[in-house]
Amino acid sequence: MTTVTLKTSLVTDILTVFTRELRPVLRNPFSVIFTMVQPLFFLALFAPLLPGDSSLQWFVPGIVVMSCLFGASATGANLLYEMQTGSHERMLVSPLRRPALIIGRALKEIVPMLGQTVVLVLVTIPFGFTLNVAGALIGLAILAIFCVGLGALSYTLALASKDHEWMFWGVQQTLLFPLLLLAGMMLPIDNGPEWLQTMARFNPLTYVVDAERLLFNGTIASGTVLAGVVAAVVVAVLGLLVGTRAMRKA
Repeated sequence: MTTVTLKTSLVTDILTVFTRELRPVLRNPFSVIFTMVQPLFFLALFAPLLPGDSSLQWFVPGIVVMSCLFGASATGANLLYEMQTGSHERMLVSPLRRPALIIGRALKEIVPMLGQTVVLVLVTIPFGFTLNVAGALIGLAILAIFCVGLGALSYTLALASKDHEWMFWGVQQTLLFPLLLLAGMMLPIDNGPEWLQTMARFNPLTYVVDAERLLFNGTIASGTVLAGVVAAVVVAVLGLLVGTRAMRKA
């Protein structure tokens, strides 16, 4: 009975934090739309440079992952603001469990990611992009898992950067674009130098991007898709473990 009660309470705490974090997004949906500006610019400027008639089929899934990467990696900024205003300290003295504080925050990142994906797909369909609905839904589930882990890591970075906001943005920006480029989101790296391809193989985002491209185009049963699932789960587990530990020490 105690175990069941504990699990139920943890789920309730997660939902409480999730609802609290999601409320500002629902009140101001323009903030989600604003984050779409940069991915749309990349879409407009890079897609025409890619060879072949099916360039959108290759490029759009990568941009969807890019949108997820931009949004989830910057979410720690919200926690920085709460630490400056004292809201975070009030959350820490509440009866909410520490794991729920990080899990609920990270889960919130799924909602903006879904909205941004819908916008990207709707914008590109008139230009010839075709979507496999079943594959895309599976792909979005994988991205949701990845978003949870990345959001948790972003919050961990925010906790480590308390009173030093410049440190958060410095580390975030330093890591963001190498991860993006090494994953082959905007340009293929298959024909790149061996050292570049080797670095890409150590980037978990590479496997997520490759899986999304296959899934959005209708290939579901594939070792590449399985590798993407494993990479997303590893990032999620690592992010939640590190984030929960950092939140308990806060």
